Amino acid sequence: MRQLTYTVGYVLPGAFLAAWALGGPAAWWWVPVVAFFAIPVFDELLGHDEVEPVEGVRASGADLPLWLWLPTQLLCLAVLLHHAPTLGLVQLLGWSVALGIISGGGGITVAHELVHRKRRFPRALAELLMLSVLYPWFCVEHVHGHHRHVATPVDPATSRRGETVYAFWARSVFGGLASAWHLESAIVARQGRSGLADRRVRYPLAMGLSVLAAGLLGGPWGVLAFIVQAVAGFTLLEVINYVEHYGLERQQLPNGRYERVQPHHSWNATHALTNRLLFNLQRHADHHAWAYRPYDQLRAWPDAPALPFGYPTMVLIALVPPLWRAVMDPRVAAEHAHRVETEAPSPGSVSIRT
Repeated sequence: MRQLTYTVGYVLPGAFLAAWALGGPAAWWWVPVVAFFAIPVFDELLGHDEVEPVEGVRASGADLPLWLWLPTQLLCLAVLLHHAPTLGLVQLLGWSVALGIISGGGGITVAHELVHRKRRFPRALAELLMLSVLYPWFCVEHVHGHHRHVATPVDPATSRRGETVYAFWARSVFGGLASAWHLESAIVARQGRSGLADRRVRYPLAMGLSVLAAGLLGGPWGVLAFIVQAVAGFTLLEVINYVEHYGLERQQLPNGRYERVQPHHSWNATHALTNRLLFNLQRHADHHAWAYRPYDQLRAWPDAPALPFGYPTMVLIALVPPLWRAVMDPRVAAEHAHRVETEAPSPGSVSIRT
């Protein structure tokens, strides 16, 4: 029964499809209202969940909600592309952003979970989900770059104290692309890959075919809708990236390397509703320290740096830089002071947890 609660994430595509069926072309606002008003309210009412999983024991069908996400998201995309030629510009942009919230908040979360799996099938699903938001290089940079360099100046996806989410967006998007290209070049050289096995070849080709397919299904308006939902989707990803590590730093060792990644290098949240909605993504401290743990095995780490609210509320706060700094900078300062008082850098070099 506890496993069934992870299907709550389907409330967003459900709201999207219900809005089309019941509200018509002007009902695009249903999804953002559910995502950024109803969910934050119920998140606070339902409180926290610090129940720990039974080590090594997974429920039967634990991954079924992950496998079903891609066809569900593609159904929503097909509905949008089918109706795109009949919509006015405002309605088109509204529905596209609504789908971007679904693909960014749900689809990318599922892709983030699957890209860490060792088998090819889940990693292929992750690529398809990231392709749906024209951001497939995430599958390279996140695994081989972000998890190695998180909470260091080298990582484009770690936000710095005092940096606005808008400056971070540009640094993370373009820095992540450059990092992914560099990382894949090294992988290709090391493994002797060629043709479509080289993701520097496969990803641009697949992106072009995706845009072409959107045009065939929805015409020029369909292409615009597809691109807008993609930008909205990966923008939501980057705002969440901004939230997850803001101002946290790993200490540099005398040999120039960085200390091992520890749970206190990520902001954590144990809010019950949004962790069900996001497949425990907010148990981020455990994820970064042990990246291969499946979502239902992630531990709460109540002593890790804690966000005051779940991700949907923190996303809204991040969009207002003065408010963000008022909420988060004192917490960053307190966390740094606590670590200086209680810990020294752990011996050894950086731990690569991909």
